[in-house]
Amino acid sequence: TVFAELLDAVPAVRQPRGRPRKRPGKLHADKGYDYRKCRVALRRRGIKCRIARRGIDSSQRLGRHRWVVERTFAWLNRFRRVRVRYERRDDIHLAFTMPACALITWRAVKRFC
Repeated sequence: TVFAELLDAVPAVRQPRGRPRKRPGKLHADKGYDYRKCRVALRRRGIKCRIARRGIDSSQRLGRHRWVVERTFAWLNRFRRVRVRYERRDDIHLAFTMPACALITWRAVKRFC
């Protein structure tokens, strides 16, 4: 019910040159968003959609377009202190998340160099 509000809340997409775009060009979503209202809301805003259809598309087909956020969460879940949040304050949790991100980046750089 709040899908249209979510689309309007997306900040402007930065580009190297020129005026920033108001909305992204394409949206990938799973079967939970396969409703006519969602597709119409995307069409009104000029966003191309790639939504898996219920009962037709398999989950593996969208697997080729895995979301960067899910992959990053999987990498962060290797660090127990970040996965299970013991701290109540956000700044302390962020203090543990930053070195975890730095280690992930360092390991990726070592693998490619």
